[in-house]
Amino acid sequence: MISVYEFSAIFCLTFVFITVELIRRRKIDERYALLWVLLGGLMMVFSFFPGLLDRISGMLHVHYAPSLLFLIGMIFSLMFILHLTMVISKLHRRLTRLVQEVALLKVEREGAGHEK
Repeated sequence: MISVYEFSAIFCLTFVFITVELIRRRKIDERYALLWVLLGGLMMVFSFFPGLLDRISGMLHVHYAPSLLFLIGMIFSLMFILHLTMVISKLHRRLTRLVQEVALLKVEREGAGHEK
């Protein structure tokens, strides 16, 4: 039977490979992908060296060390989702402003056409 550490290592390797492939194909921006690669690398370190994870979880009084591995991933993911939500909100404000400016330019152009 596969252990949770082996499953996690396989998942992390696959995740990092897919992320690097998405960067190579220019499907995701490098500045965002770098954070995913770092998370995958950190999770991989904990997967390959479970003793390190055991020591850290012992210091944090976490009784089942692999749960700390998934907690770290979940916290990172939530922080990243929050960051992306902020980016989307900023882009939405910029898009609204751009649409308003285009509408004003269109009105000005149509107004200038009627003066002739």
